[in-house]
Amino acid sequence: MSTEELTNEEIPKHYDPAATEQKWSNFWEENQFFHSEPDDREPFTVVIPPPNVTGVLHMGHMLNNTIQDVLVRRARMQGKNTCWVPGTDHASIATEAKVVQKLRKKGIKKSDLSRDKFMEHAWEWTDQHGGIILQQLKTIGASCDWKRTRFTLEEELYEAVISCFIQLYEDGYIYRGKRMINWDPAAQTALSDEEVIHKEVQSKLYHVRYKIKDSDQYVTIATTRPETILADTAVCVNPDDERYKGLIGKTAIIPMVNREVEIIADEYVDPEFGTGCLKITPAHDPNDYDLGIKHGLEIIDMLNADGTLSDAAEHYVGKDRFEARKLIIKDLEKQELLVKTEDMPNKVGYSERTDVVIEPRLSLQWFCKMEELSKPALDNVLNDEVQFHPAKFKNSYQHWMENIRDWCISRQLWWGHRIPAWYFGDGENEYVIARTEDEALEKAQEKSGKTLTADQLSQDEDVLDTWFSSWLWPISVFDGINKPDNREVNYYYPTQDLVTAPEIMFFWVARMIMAGYYFRDEKPFSNVYFHGIVRDEKRQKMSKSLGNSPDPLKLIEKYGADGTRVGMLFASPAGNDLLFDEALCEQGRNFSNKIWNAFRFLSMNKEAGTEYTPTLELDSDNLADRWMKSRILSTMKEVENDFEAYRLNEALKKLYSLVWDDFCDWYIEVSKSDVPGENMPKENLERALGLFELLMKLLHPFMPFITEEIWQRIQNRSTYEALTISEWPDIEGEADSEAIELFRQIQEQISAIRNIQAEMGLSPKAELEIKIKPAGSELAQQLETESWIYHKFLTISDIQFDTSIDKPKASASALVRGTELFIPLEGLIDLDKEKERIRKEIAKMEGFLKSVNGKLSNEKFVENAPDAVVEKERQKKADAESDIKILNESLENLEA
Repeated sequence: MSTEELTNEEIPKHYDPAATEQKWSNFWEENQFFHSEPDDREPFTVVIPPPNVTGVLHMGHMLNNTIQDVLVRRARMQGKNTCWVPGTDHASIATEAKVVQKLRKKGIKKSDLSRDKFMEHAWEWTDQHGGIILQQLKTIGASCDWKRTRFTLEEELYEAVISCFIQLYEDGYIYRGKRMINWDPAAQTALSDEEVIHKEVQSKLYHVRYKIKDSDQYVTIATTRPETILADTAVCVNPDDERYKGLIGKTAIIPMVNREVEIIADEYVDPEFGTGCLKITPAHDPNDYDLGIKHGLEIIDMLNADGTLSDAAEHYVGKDRFEARKLIIKDLEKQELLVKTEDMPNKVGYSERTDVVIEPRLSLQWFCKMEELSKPALDNVLNDEVQFHPAKFKNSYQHWMENIRDWCISRQLWWGHRIPAWYFGDGENEYVIARTEDEALEKAQEKSGKTLTADQLSQDEDVLDTWFSSWLWPISVFDGINKPDNREVNYYYPTQDLVTAPEIMFFWVARMIMAGYYFRDEKPFSNVYFHGIVRDEKRQKMSKSLGNSPDPLKLIEKYGADGTRVGMLFASPAGNDLLFDEALCEQGRNFSNKIWNAFRFLSMNKEAGTEYTPTLELDSDNLADRWMKSRILSTMKEVENDFEAYRLNEALKKLYSLVWDDFCDWYIEVSKSDVPGENMPKENLERALGLFELLMKLLHPFMPFITEEIWQRIQNRSTYEALTISEWPDIEGEADSEAIELFRQIQEQISAIRNIQAEMGLSPKAELEIKIKPAGSELAQQLETESWIYHKFLTISDIQFDTSIDKPKASASALVRGTELFIPLEGLIDLDKEKERIRKEIAKMEGFLKSVNGKLSNEKFVENAPDAVVEKERQKKADAESDIKILNESLENLEA
């Protein structure tokens, strides 16, 4: 793509993101600027946190991928071989739920289909909706290596997952067992602990009487789940609780089912909670299950997979668990067994995917032992081999890893990686682990000592937890499982930066670190940057389901991709939640317009037929050039430090100020011709264009589209040249601190004079006589030498710099760092009218102050009014006194 036409065509008056973004997105992809192959450069590898294959872009994706893109674009410009691998996750629970919902609308039940037929529908859904989100990521400017796009259910990655399962099983880490798990009645599958979201809800605590056999006595238990009474197999008290010592060993009768159970004692029971008397339901509570094992109690499972009551419940069979709760309460009331009901806050577990209340359930599942796997993953985070940014997240990581539990890895679904277990008999241990049916048959015959046929084998119906494939992601995307010594994985692994939210620290980050050290004996990445969660003004997490989340694509349509990226990053301090405000995106759009207007102004200063060569060779005798170069140098060093510390929003804010305030508002102005209406001198324009080109490079990682558009227009480029692959500016030389300090003083003085003009109602075009009394003779000489700068920003009839200047009669003044500024006002304003106006204002303020003092001198008001009201009146008094003082000083200046 030649840029000659761009540099010669008329520059539009307004920047149009819609006309720019798709053009450069196509240009970058067509020229494969983002594609990577191993070579002799330093690699910079990032793997995208794979979004759900059927998902669509939301605010979390927008933030996460913008941050990744900033890091990747900068690394690419630094000359590193950047490889940002995109991809999608098959998302077992979410995708299967969508397919089941779609089939239901067609009148088809999943149970009516064979597994193969259901998988046809699932793949059809995936083919239809999969990849939409990756296309949407392109609209925000994500510079991924799109040729490397991976999918967790593609053939090679499927094989990798199965290989890892087999390796872990053979090494003794994977086992099958009947344990208490989290059960999702909606998805009808097991969940890991990390897939359970605990919400504080308002529950009820029901106090129920249990009769003591062969007596008139009762004990009262308290429960939030009265429906589970039907599966109670014991009553438990604390052995030291004086209230119940006499009942230990006796028999209680469970209401409704009239089951006789023993009253047992265990220190686990908290005498202070509820009634101090606990019902034990081993099949439906993990703590009760442990007590049941300890005391050899019967285990009664009263729930079906869908959350309805089973035959074992004896009552309300087939009723939903929450409907059964209402019914049992009514029946307990009728039998006068319900003592009372209390409201209480309660933390209840909800499914992370379906948002239904989970049920603890005893179930035969596949588990992965985690204690040994977690040790190197913990040690290498604590010793900073893997660095967390911000480091504060190491504490929660350490706590979780030190209290880790075995991972339930099986899911009762069809969409996913099918567990490679093959059963050949009726016993729980009559199975083999194999890659194929033929291999399974051979192993089954060897294990059983019998001659078997393929018809006698049946593969496990379950699939693996989605995270079991995701934990391999940094390795598997480079085929490092199937081909552990291939060129790509040896070059790109370990990756450099992982960008993610802390909410999946345990779902994903911790497990990837475990997998990295187990399967490759090496960390999966060097740095983990945890960004915050996008929240609304009420601090609620933004969610389309809550209706509090804007559509990122509509934001891009309204503010442009660059403007939206800037808005997101402005609101995103490192490691803290992002309180999103759409006004920040508007600010980002305004910044784009400011940049465009500056470029358009510089371009309009070109003389027709004259060649302009942007240059960074600045005039060493020109204070403005020395200052601007030094401001860029110092800002670049600060930005480098911010990147090292992953303070991207701080880096952007510094560049924002450098471009908007320093370059646009001061440097361009000071570089203009001394003659109004004339074009900027050629040498000034070439220096301004050179600096502007440099600034576009610094801004490019944050605002890729507008910077590419301007960079291509500044001067002719070759066919395959692009800002996105240009060199990141080197930091050479030291900033001239004296130039920065002197220019800053001049800026502050000019600003102070402008403030006087505004306060006194002077026209900006009014010619001013300015008298400046510097703090020292050396400064006076320096300011006088640079007096030309004042003329660039102010309309001046005369300006003097002298340490012996006395305050002129009837003048306005200001003090800036020990330097006094005077503007004689005679002839500029009607002094008598101004003095009369000030006297009236003083009288008005004194009247207001009198009324405030009246309130504060009233003892009853001070004693009885709320503290905030009294404090507000005291502040009014202080403000009024300050205003009166300033007005009197102004009056004195005019009368002097």
